Amino acid sequence: MVKVNKKYKDRLFRMVFNRKEELLSLYNAISHSEYTNPEELEINTLEDVIYMKMKNDLAFLIDDVLNLWEHQSTWNPNMPVRGTLYIVEEYRRYIEQNGLNLYGSRLITLPIPQFYVFYNGLKEEPDYIELKLSDAFSRVHSELEPCMEFKAIMMNINRGHNEGLMKQCSTLREYAEFVARIRERTKDGTALGTAVEDVMDSCIRDGVLAEFLSIHRAEVFEVLLTEYDEQRHIADEKELSRREGKEEGRAEGTLEKAHEVAVNLFAKGISAEEAALICGEDSSLVAEWHREWEAAK
Repeated sequence: MVKVNKKYKDRLFRMVFNRKEELLSLYNAISHSEYTNPEELEINTLEDVIYMKMKNDLAFLIDDVLNLWEHQSTWNPNMPVRGTLYIVEEYRRYIEQNGLNLYGSRLITLPIPQFYVFYNGLKEEPDYIELKLSDAFSRVHSELEPCMEFKAIMMNINRGHNEGLMKQCSTLREYAEFVARIRERTKDGTALGTAVEDVMDSCIRDGVLAEFLSIHRAEVFEVLLTEYDEQRHIADEKELSRREGKEEGRAEGTLEKAHEVAVNLFAKGISAEEAALICGEDSSLVAEWHREWEAAK
């Protein structure tokens, strides 16, 4: 597991939306609600769930809805898997804190889960994507219906995206503008430290997160210097593109062809282990094919 630098308490997104008033504003924009009392929020941030040196961002409970929010600067298709683990942990806490009896004769009541991921990476993505846990399930037994599902809603919060949401939540719009300005300043080779200082000056002057940056200037500077590693981010994006290209280069139907070849090998007395080597497929998958073939004989 990647170690977290304990010297730096938070990422910028969490810093900006640390106040309940800002949280409620963003919640109203997303849910199209009109709550006015920030004290209705019960913040239950998971402090020990870590992914890519990042803590799970925001979790709060309002009107019997459990909202889990996470900020991501890199695209990741495993968001529903992580979200499932986060929600299970939140439910464990909720059950424990409210003294609910899982073994009683009455059905317990749990708040409805919602998982939103706020994405502002460099890879171009649509405004809104719905990802499902079932996308990660094995396709070996396609005849079986999964006993569970979980959805992650990814919202692109880069400048120029989700304009309706940005209009309803000015803090989110200003956050997106701040991040965009830093990226623009570093594109021409300007050192990150200089870029951060210049952008903070320009944003304060232009009324972009002005109060927040004025109060937390030193903290923001430290957080960005440590967490906003643009070169590493670009390297990650290149590696991701390389993997995607390799996967896309694999012809559609290759797996089906491998299955056909494996079955023919089984019929000739070839073991599953040897067939896996010949087909170039995962040994556990070929072993499953062999079990299915044996059962069908």
